Amino acid sequence: MATLLGCESPCTRGKRRNYSSNIITKFTATKITGQGFSRGTQLPGGLLQERDKRAKWNGIPNLLQKLYESSHPNSDLSHAHTFLKLLLSQLSVEAMSFVTEDRKTAQESTFPNTYTFDLFGGVDLLVEILMRPTLTMQKKKPKMNDDLVKDCLSVLYNCCICTEGVTKSLAARDDFVLFLFTLMTNKKTFLQTATLIEDILGVKKEMIQLEGIPNLSGLVQSFDQQQLANFCRILSVTISEPDVGNDDKHTLLAKNAQQKRNASPSRAEVNQVTLLSIPGFIERLCKLATRKVSEATGANFLQELEDWYTWLDNALVLDALMQMATEEPEQSSTESSDESSLATSPLRHRLPQSMKIVHEIMYKVEVLYVLCVLLMGRQRNQVHKMLAEFRLIPGLNNLFDKLIWRKYTVSNHVVHGQNENCDCSPEISFKIQFLRLLQSFSDHHENKYLLLNSQELNELSAISMKANIPEVEALVNTDRSLVCDGKKGLLTRLLTVMKREPPDSSFRFWQARAVESFLRGATSYADQMFLLKRGLLEHILFCIIDSGCTSRDVLQSYFDLLGELMKFNIDAFKRFNKYVNTPEKFQMFLTQINSSLVDSNMLVRCIVLSLDRFESQTEDVKVVEVLSECCLLSYMARVENRLSFLFRLVNIINVQTLTQENVSCLNTSLVILMLARRKAKLPFYLNALREKEYAEKYPGCLLNNFHNLLRFWQRHYLNKDKDSTCLENSSCIPFSYWKETVSVLLGSDRTSLCAIASYIDEPFMDLDRDLLED
Repeated sequence: MATLLGCESPCTRGKRRNYSSNIITKFTATKITGQGFSRGTQLPGGLLQERDKRAKWNGIPNLLQKLYESSHPNSDLSHAHTFLKLLLSQLSVEAMSFVTEDRKTAQESTFPNTYTFDLFGGVDLLVEILMRPTLTMQKKKPKMNDDLVKDCLSVLYNCCICTEGVTKSLAARDDFVLFLFTLMTNKKTFLQTATLIEDILGVKKEMIQLEGIPNLSGLVQSFDQQQLANFCRILSVTISEPDVGNDDKHTLLAKNAQQKRNASPSRAEVNQVTLLSIPGFIERLCKLATRKVSEATGANFLQELEDWYTWLDNALVLDALMQMATEEPEQSSTESSDESSLATSPLRHRLPQSMKIVHEIMYKVEVLYVLCVLLMGRQRNQVHKMLAEFRLIPGLNNLFDKLIWRKYTVSNHVVHGQNENCDCSPEISFKIQFLRLLQSFSDHHENKYLLLNSQELNELSAISMKANIPEVEALVNTDRSLVCDGKKGLLTRLLTVMKREPPDSSFRFWQARAVESFLRGATSYADQMFLLKRGLLEHILFCIIDSGCTSRDVLQSYFDLLGELMKFNIDAFKRFNKYVNTPEKFQMFLTQINSSLVDSNMLVRCIVLSLDRFESQTEDVKVVEVLSECCLLSYMARVENRLSFLFRLVNIINVQTLTQENVSCLNTSLVILMLARRKAKLPFYLNALREKEYAEKYPGCLLNNFHNLLRFWQRHYLNKDKDSTCLENSSCIPFSYWKETVSVLLGSDRTSLCAIASYIDEPFMDLDRDLLED
């Protein structure tokens, strides 16, 4: 507090200094206890003036006292506004320094003006002034001056970003949070209101319930497109499940326990339902996501964009500038801020072209994020139907070359991780959100064929006809009026840019995930051949073997994609053998696989499953030829190699460490054993596990662990229809056989040669311990 009180000469120490210290102490205590002084107006004005210079308060307590005295009910508030402007001019300097520098931890010594303003009750006073119209008993509510409301909101926002604790104290007032939404009906105060709400909801302990907002549907329908895009920044906080921020909480054990405790829908899920019930909401988001922007020209576009971004770190600053550029007489149309009307503003033409582009990109990032979250929610099918109907995918396809993936490149491309919350430029965030949306849209859904154009759909039909196999039902049922336009569909465009990406670029991770989601589900030979004909397999193998890529995330995404691309496809294995044509290349491929089985086990599963199917098709000359020549199939055909994978898969996981990412290791080990059981070789594999334990001098370790993992598997999968369907579709093994094999392995009869218990010697038996309880 010394920085606020200032320095005193020896002759003035004593009672005076203690009294000044007591002012600060009492106000600070009030913040904690709620008792005692609440604002500077309760102190004599003379005392405040006397202490002001010595304490370096810069006249703020005195101005607050005048603001309080001039803001009584039924006053015209014009004098109050004058004092508020004086306060705003002092606080804005600190807020701007906070925005333009690296965001430091808010401290009283760094931002003394906002700290003093809050300490002497300024925040509470502004809340009281703003909410005063809601407290009147009159039928016609008094209307406050728009500029006064804007300045109140700006001061509150400045305090939130500069003084620790202000945002949390405002977030704790549910009445004020809901009241703020009512201010969004006024276009003149919308921007300041939206920015303050965004900050408040970001720290609020409990997620707000959208259904509690007065007339939410009418509010959203009153927004123009620019306001709706800004509103999406707020919505993103209300429809996303909160990040628990602890790896332990991400384990499947913890997730299952949480689902048992919280059987009812979460607040985020309820909010998603609320949004979907608003008429026209999804249609307007699709228009926002796909509307065009003016073309940027010049080789320095990206550099210019990045230069602006480094200064415009805060969205409030950018939106404020753009608002200046687009202010026009009020229009009744809800589309008043769309590109057609923006183009008529003279000031807009004077703004740098890159600012206009980055502004639109930032909007699209938020819109795509909201659509992506809704696509992954419980109402997924409803959302899918609307996105198809409102032609989201064809619209994004038309923007792909001109906005989403421009031809401009920069040599010093920075590699960013796949965390969607990473602090990266709008251009990078936009691309990642676009790829995440494609992944969510295609994943296990028949609408995935909307990513193609009519010619490409015809190509899929021709592939099926040539192979003498029936067309996939989803392909037959695809509405041709909703697919992509132009010479290339969105999937083909994505493949083109994917091949040009630098080896370790994080975009490769999301690109591979998006393409893989198109292949996931029941294996489609035509889909695989469509991608194989475009050189995808050779590109993946180059990245894994020859490119020098070291990113584990990128390699994992490529292993998963390669598995989906090659599964059960004899042509793919033939192409693999043509590319991996030397012992050195094959050894490099194996080294990459073995470096992390958690990353590569889905590919291992694909090879094991494909080998099993090919071995049953020995009447086919082409299959026999590839089986005899393909180094990958020959390697997996050797039982010692399959056993080696099995040992390691069982050993790298346990019940306590199972997550959504590594549970695939358990399922891959089960696939190996199911195929062995089909050939009556299950006892051989179990005995090999037992011998491995003794060779490693850890008897019982592997088998006890595997037994516990299978018990967890039963609890986890037998109650999850979606998961069981995925297992069945991806393996072409009926889920009933999965369940049956697990039951056989967990059998308690120690005389059964197919029960794990039969291979654990009595002294090392540890099957009774229940590690699965909460």
